[in-house]
Amino acid sequence: MEAVIQKILVVGGNGFVGSAVCRTALARGMKVASISSSGRPWQTPKGHTPSWVHKVEWHQGDALKPETYAHLLPGVSAVVHTIGTLFEKSGYKSAVKDGSVPRVMSSAVAAATGCGGSANPLEKEEKRREGSYALINRDSALTVCKAFIDSQAELKVNGPRAFIYISAEDCTRPLVPAGYVESKREAEAGIEEMTRANPNYRGVYIRPSLIYHPHFRPIISPMAALLDLSATIHSKAPAGFPTPSAILQTLGGLLPRPARPDLTPDSPLHAMARALTIPPIHVDHVAEAICIAADNARTDVRGPYGVAEIRELIGWHQKGQKPAAAAHA
Repeated sequence: MEAVIQKILVVGGNGFVGSAVCRTALARGMKVASISSSGRPWQTPKGHTPSWVHKVEWHQGDALKPETYAHLLPGVSAVVHTIGTLFEKSGYKSAVKDGSVPRVMSSAVAAATGCGGSANPLEKEEKRREGSYALINRDSALTVCKAFIDSQAELKVNGPRAFIYISAEDCTRPLVPAGYVESKREAEAGIEEMTRANPNYRGVYIRPSLIYHPHFRPIISPMAALLDLSATIHSKAPAGFPTPSAILQTLGGLLPRPARPDLTPDSPLHAMARALTIPPIHVDHVAEAICIAADNARTDVRGPYGVAEIRELIGWHQKGQKPAAAAHA
């Protein structure tokens, strides 16, 4: 029997996570198309163009305007939505890309406090493009998902077509406004409602922690190393030992319930506690999990996948630790 060639569409394929997905999917024998606001092929931070880039179909499109990419959807077996913003209209993305620590810090503070206007017109334009949580994290995903479900598949597929959404672990509050993870959970709920009503589709929600790459995002590496050390120390602490995470959870239990318990069921201190115990994850591991989820033969892969489940999905486990035997529910 002739093998089915799968093709995925990556929304934001020239970004940090999206480019890793494109590269990994090609390595797994998939065909790849990408849409982004610029339509430009991905380049390394130093401006180099690796050979794999020429194997991707690069298209210009606006996730919020289905007419700019609807013609691509019938010819793909899965869609991966990778665009999102950690801070609203803060300009942090360009700061991280440029490796500017002062700009990253000022952008984060400006986003968290809701102030920090800039007189630089280029910075103002960058902040405008980053948009709001509701627009970028939620509405863009729901718009693409609906367009995908409304399309008629031209490719022969062995199972339901996957819509894969890059969400997040709830471990960033209160350093990152609650609206970030709330918009992610709202998107998940909306996608799940649409895919459950259409058996030919399935929703997968990848929830990474801090995503790092030592070469493409060197500015993140020190924080990733500290969080990895914290997670390791906490995992080796004796049961009942008053770790920083345990103390934060105890204190968090004394605080009032959040305003949106359906989206963020516990306090910001609980989120901080999780940040100390959930290790960061390499962007290539995230991409590998996404590509496994995109495989139409993997009809068992659906629903949310946190860092522990991502590692299990790709067959990664720490030295001396047995992989979990239970299947993902």
